[in-house]
Amino acid sequence: MLLEDIVSEAASSSPRAAALLFEGSVRSFGALATRVRKLAAGLEVLTRPGDRVAVLAENCPAYVECLYGVPAAGTVLVLLNYRLHPEELAAQLARAEPSVLIGERLLLDSLAPYRSRLACVETTIAIDNAAPDELSYESVIDATERAGTRTPGPDDVAWLIFTSGTTGAPKGAMLTHRSLGAALVVTDRCRPVRGDDVYLFPFPLCHVSAYNVLLFHQHARPVVLARRFTPEGVAALVAEYRVTAVSLAPTMLSMLLDDPAIDRYDLSSLRSIGYGASSIPESVLRRAAARFGCEFSQGYGMTELSGNAVFLDADAHRRALGGADGLLRAAGRVQSPVEVRIVDDDLHDVAAGEPGEIVVRAEQMMARYWRDPAATSATIAGGWLRTGDVGRLDHEGFLFVVDRKKDIIVTGGENVSSREVEDVVRRFTGVRDVAVVGIPDDRWGERVCAVVVPEDGMAVEPEELVRFAGAHLAGFKKPRQVELVDALPVNAAGKVLKAQLRDTFSS
Repeated sequence: MLLEDIVSEAASSSPRAAALLFEGSVRSFGALATRVRKLAAGLEVLTRPGDRVAVLAENCPAYVECLYGVPAAGTVLVLLNYRLHPEELAAQLARAEPSVLIGERLLLDSLAPYRSRLACVETTIAIDNAAPDELSYESVIDATERAGTRTPGPDDVAWLIFTSGTTGAPKGAMLTHRSLGAALVVTDRCRPVRGDDVYLFPFPLCHVSAYNVLLFHQHARPVVLARRFTPEGVAALVAEYRVTAVSLAPTMLSMLLDDPAIDRYDLSSLRSIGYGASSIPESVLRRAAARFGCEFSQGYGMTELSGNAVFLDADAHRRALGGADGLLRAAGRVQSPVEVRIVDDDLHDVAAGEPGEIVVRAEQMMARYWRDPAATSATIAGGWLRTGDVGRLDHEGFLFVVDRKKDIIVTGGENVSSREVEDVVRRFTGVRDVAVVGIPDDRWGERVCAVVVPEDGMAVEPEELVRFAGAHLAGFKKPRQVELVDALPVNAAGKVLKAQLRDTFSS
């Protein structure tokens, strides 16, 4: 299966059915398929096979067209997180070396100070308000009526998504048509789409969670796009479009429950909430079940798996809410064709029920990391993907995530590399050493905490340090908590004891 086959087949069976609902506009599957085809044909004129085409935008219909149309042109879509600092975006663009950059005006303008680092970009396409030296998105769509001549293969790379790397440098996960298609098969089996579903997508499309849009389009069901998430905005869209299914991060779900404004909206159409990105407090899940009276499912996965691979389905949630409390702490049940093992550092299986690193083997695994063979070989060993998560399997095949082996903080559904934040904080005047850890947070899941050792005789003002970090990092990455200490705790090998820091500053 190729990604563009999803919309072409939906257009063939249901050409007039709504595919995208966005800010009062409706785009049918017939219209979407035509625009995807014309975008691909237009990009063929501007690119060479295998070129990267980056997209920098908030959620909008053009972004969805790029999800399908860029790979259809035999090129690779680079999904950029618009929430990153422009300096971070420029670094990712320099690494991916796209020949074409598609973006919204405000976001393109934010890159202006870094243009000297973006010599690779030969063509800029503005979704809105094109500058004189740019092409307008609609002009590319309208430039040709001819069909595309390139035919990508299922193992060609479709999407390139940067992940938060433990070394501080984000790694580009290369997802193929085949790997994304395999993720859809597994998700469809474990979280089936109903024939009358209306799906709301409130996550940024730049995340791998965008594969959920493909899932519902595969069934010719409409997707309601939120430009960005707000609790009341989600409630309003559910009421307006009679949404039946929505995906939320635990943080989003908690914010939805805490916002009294949602009581003004009729949410009775909602019958399924899928959540993931991080674990969810049991209290939040029970509140949500009581408030919405709908089914729940959880997905465990990651960018390197093209989405979710293990699911805690609606049945398991019913069991859990009915008294099997322990199941609420499970990430899901392992089901064929996904294989999961729990291993030690040498990739040997640990004893049944014991914790170890979670490794996964499935067709939905990424092909490799972009131009990073060392990271690829460290992550994919013997055909198994090392998740960096510590977990255990019970006798029923339920997977429990115990901890993260990788030095990653999950805050508000976004992954933050501790190392990346540490590298920036160390540049602040007066900082001798720093360790960054995730501290449990009722709203965000975790908050970024910088534990700082000042230089002898120098004062470090936490507020100034936070401002400095914000000038170089995305807002969600900068520390929300700064603690000053005389020394960092280390073990005999000199490694910082981050678990001890988490315990100390969580109280």
